Formats: sequence, C-alpha cells, structure tokens
Amino acid sequence: MYENKDNAFGPLSFPWFPRFKSTQRDHGRSPGADYHVNPASKKTVCSTCGTARAGRYDAKIHRVRDVASAGTRIFLEFETWRLYCHRCQAVKQETLAWLADSGRFTKRFERDIGRQCREMSIARVADIHRLHWDQVRRMEIAYMEDLLVQHPPPKRLRAIGMDEVSIKKRHRYAIVVADLERRRPIWMSESPGRAEEDLDKFYVGLNARSRRGIKLAVMDMWKPFRHSTLRHVPNVRIVFDKFHVIKHLSDALDEVRRQEYKRVNENDRKFIKGQRYTLLSNKANLDLDGRRSLKLLLKANKRLHKAYLLKETFGQLWDYNYPACARTFFEHWKAQLKWQGLEPFEKFAAMIDRHWEGLVAYCNPDNKVSLGFMEGLNNKIRVIQRRAYGIKDQRYLKLKVLTSFIKDR
Repeated sequence: MYENKDNAFGPLSFPWFPRFKSTQRDHGRSPGADYHVNPASKKTVCSTCGTARAGRYDAKIHRVRDVASAGTRIFLEFETWRLYCHRCQAVKQETLAWLADSGRFTKRFERDIGRQCREMSIARVADIHRLHWDQVRRMEIAYMEDLLVQHPPPKRLRAIGMDEVSIKKRHRYAIVVADLERRRPIWMSESPGRAEEDLDKFYVGLNARSRRGIKLAVMDMWKPFRHSTLRHVPNVRIVFDKFHVIKHLSDALDEVRRQEYKRVNENDRKFIKGQRYTLLSNKANLDLDGRRSLKLLLKANKRLHKAYLLKETFGQLWDYNYPACARTFFEHWKAQLKWQGLEPFEKFAAMIDRHWEGLVAYCNPDNKVSLGFMEGLNNKIRVIQRRAYGIKDQRYLKLKVLTSFIKDR
C-alpha cells in the first residue's frame, strides 16, 4: 500500500489490491474484529509455543511499514489472525515469519535499517526514514542478533588472537577474542576488565573439544592473558603480537628523544622540538617536508640517529624462518647498544630476552598467521565508537563488534 500524499494514513486504492472488509460480530469478540463462522483451511501457528491448528479465533486488519520505493514510504495492510491455543490455554497471535518481532515493521524493512546502520549513525538513519532514534536502535539490535544466528561463531578453532580495547575513560577495558584463520571476532567480554578471571569466561564457554583444538594464541605480553590461556589450554603455542612489541620499541625511541632534548644546548634543540611524529612515523608515510626534517634531525644528533636505525632494523626479526637465525640477528642487534648510552633501548632488549620464546615461536611455518588483524580490529572498534560519539551500552557494542566482519549478502 503506497503512501497517500494528502492523507498519510489514508491508503490509495488499486483495482488489483485486495481490500478487506471488517464486520463486527458478537460472541464476546473484541470490537472491530472480523470473525468468520466457517473455519478456515489455513494452519495457524501460536506465537508462544509454536503449536499449529486449523481455524482462528478472530481476525483484524493490521498495518505495518515496508521498504520504501523511489523515496515513497510504503505501508502494508493485511488480515492478521488470532487463535485459541489449547496448550497455552489462552488466545494468542498467529506467527508470521515475514513480520518483525515488534509487529510494526516487516523483516525486510528491519534488515534494510540494520544494513544502513553499519555505515551510518543511528541518528542519521532515523532522520532519513522519519523514525524515532530508539526505534532504529531496536531494529538494528534485532538485525545484528539475526545475523549472529545465521553466522554463529565457529566451534573448531586453531589460531586465536586476543587484545584489550578501551571502552571508557580512566583505563576501562574489554577483552576481544578473534578467530585468526577466518578473520572475524568471536567473543567480547560484557563487563569492563582485563584480568585473568575476565578471560577465563571465554574459555569456560568453550567445550573441551574446542579447547583442545586451539594450537596457537596471539597476544601481547600481558601476564593475565598468558596465565589464563596456559591454564585452560596447556599445549597451546603463544606468539606475541608484533605491533605491541614495536610499540614498546617506539616508546623507547621517544624516551631517547626526550632525554636528548634535555641534554643538548639551545641551538640543537630546534632540530628536535616538534619532531615527535616525524621520528616515530614510518619513513614511507612522510611527505617531502617530513623527510627533510627527519634528515636534518638525524644529521644533527648522532645518538638519535643510532636509535632510529636500531628501531627500523628490528622489524627484520619476523622475517626469519629458523629460530637460530633469529637469535643470531637479535644478538648482533643487541651488540650495537654497547657504549651508546641508550638506556631505554637496553631495557627493551632485556624485555625481549625475557619473552624470547613467544617471539621466536613465529619462526615456525605453522605459526605464520596474520599478526596485524587484531590491530586492525582494534582500529575498527574505535571507528564504531567514534561514529556513535561513544557507546555506553556494552551489550550493544559487543553486537556491533561481533557482526562487523560478517558479510551480509
């Protein structure tokens, strides 16, 4: 039924569109109901228990909104039945598979709203369709729940990755776990926290067969993650995330920059001041002015030049396929720190020595999984939060994250 421009609630009549005539009967039925004495042949299914039976109790004309066409809102009018369910011992509404749970929209309209919310904010979608913000939010939640039912998390896991994501101010974090082979998040904690007992909830939710199937776990060097994983999956191989290791190295380089700014005289400080982004960025991402500033900075300060070269060469560690070759490279890299006065780099090298097993495990060909997926997932979560100007409901955020990598065709 198309929208009437003169009367938004008055339907337009078409000769091919069947019209239903409501006739009021007695027998204790509700006013305005359409009741037929002769039982209908169609099977009516109870919306509560799913029991099917022939006939109906009464009928009404119901109006719902459907997907718009050419910028015109479309409403459907149809006859809906109620039945007396002997199992429930009450009068119940019939089940219509194409009708949304709210009873005010069709399933395809709800799905269309959910798809638009994946790219736009709720406020924008509500403005386009002239709906209330809360209506759009409820439809999006129903769409995401249906999407998870259609694409449930896999039961057989081999390689998983885990990371914490900031959800609130004052260092409030949630844990996200992803399947690295299928490249999709499979679990997210519903309460803030990144302690050992918070990650235990993920492993407790898995059956024994799924836990035994996990052979590889990619994580940062956070101890609670390691302890929880090794307790539930004792034979798992732990690989430390490359991007978290490089972040520690970048922090060491930034600390050297601060120390040099305090150590040098006033004339040399002009080369260091305001160059934090230039020094920590990948050289390939710098524009022409940035490369010139970096060249002047490294030429003016030999200690920063040495620290920058050490930071750039350390990434080669993940290119080796044999643990012995990786260890030889690291010993040569560490030998270059002697007599350089780079204390932050020496602390970083000591940290790498303590966590060497988790780094060298990546040399095994069976452990060559995507180390950048978790970082990309973290960035995508920040985009979701920024688009909504912050999300307070963690259950809603969890649904957004778990469905973010599911392709809805």
